[in-house]
Amino acid sequence: MALDRLLTVARKEFSDHVTSRRFLIILALLLIISAIGMHSGIGSYNTMLESYNQQLQYMQEFEDDTIGRWMPEKPSIMLIFNAMMTYMVSLGSILAIAIGFDLVSKEKETRSLKSLLSHPVYRDEIINGKALGGIAALGFAVALALAISLATLLIFSIVPTLEEFAAILIFGAVTLGFLLAYFAIALTASTISRESGNALVYTLVIFFIVSSLFPMLGMVVGEALAGDPPEPPNIQISSGRTATAVASTSGYFTSTSSQSVVHTSEGLDPEWQQYEEDMKAYSEKRILINDVTNLISPQMNYYVAAMAVTNPRIAMIISSPYQPMPEETPGLAEALRDVWKNIAALIVFPSVFFAVAYIKFMRMDIR
Repeated sequence: MALDRLLTVARKEFSDHVTSRRFLIILALLLIISAIGMHSGIGSYNTMLESYNQQLQYMQEFEDDTIGRWMPEKPSIMLIFNAMMTYMVSLGSILAIAIGFDLVSKEKETRSLKSLLSHPVYRDEIINGKALGGIAALGFAVALALAISLATLLIFSIVPTLEEFAAILIFGAVTLGFLLAYFAIALTASTISRESGNALVYTLVIFFIVSSLFPMLGMVVGEALAGDPPEPPNIQISSGRTATAVASTSGYFTSTSSQSVVHTSEGLDPEWQQYEEDMKAYSEKRILINDVTNLISPQMNYYVAAMAVTNPRIAMIISSPYQPMPEETPGLAEALRDVWKNIAALIVFPSVFFAVAYIKFMRMDIR
C-alpha cells in the first residue's frame, strides 16, 4: 500500500463528501440546531452566573465566619455544550450514516469499481482511502460545529479557561468517535450489500439494535440477574399502627434512594438500616450489569463520556448514586478516569466494523 495513492483516494472521497448536496443539507441543519442550542445554553449559563455573583456578593457581606466558610461555585461554560450533545446523537448519527451507506455499493451499481481497480491502485488503498475520506469529512463537520460554538461564546464575551478549552477539544474528540461508530456500520453495510438501498436498510437496523435494543435488553438482563428487590420492612409506630416505609427508584436507570428514614428512640431502626444496605447492594448490582451491556451501545457510551466532560458533577452522581455528593466539581482528569471504559468502547466499536469492511472488500468478487 503506497501512501501517496492512499491519500489521493482519501482526498477524492473527502472532496466528494463536502461538496455533495446531501452532506451540505444535513451539516447545515446540524449547525443551525447546534447554534440554537448554544444560544439557549448561553442564556442558562448567564442566569447561573448572575446567581453566582449575587451569592458571592452576599457571602462577602456576611459577617458570620461560620456560615461564611461556604463559598458558591462558579458555573462552567461546559454546561452550554450539553445541548450540543443531544443534537449530535440525532443529527450527527444521520450525517455519519449518510456519508457511509453508499460508499462502496454505489461503485458496484455504477460498475465503476471494476474500472477503478484497473488503474495502478490496490484494493486496500481504495477501502482505506474511502474510510479516511469519510473520517476527514466527519472531522470537518465536528471541527466546524466547535468553531462556530467557540465564536458564539466569544461574541457573548464568554472566554473559556485553559481547562475548559481542553474539555471542549475532548468533547469534540468524543463526538467524533461516536460519529465514526455509525459511519463504520454504514461502510460495512455498503461493502456487504450490492445495492445502496439494502445497505441503508441494514445500517438502520443495526443502528436501532445498538442504540435502542441493547440498552433495553441491558435493563431486562439487569433485572433478571439481580433478582427481586428487597422488600421494605414494616415499622411499628408509637400509636400501635403499622407503617410501611416506601422507597422510590430514580436516577440513571436503576439507582434507588429512600424517601423516608425511620428512627426509633435508640436511633436508626435496625430493620430499616439492613433494608438500606440490601437495597444499595441490589442497585449497585443492577447498575453494574447495565454498565457492562451499555458498552455495546455507542449512543450510551457517548452519553456517559460526554456528560463526564460537560457536567462532571452530574456524571459522578449518576455513576455512583450512593456516594455522597461531591462538594466541588470534579476536575477533567478525574472525570475522564471514571469513563475510560466508555471512551475505549467508542474506539473499539468502529475499529471492529472497519476491520469487517476491510476484510469483506479485500475478498470481494468484482466480476
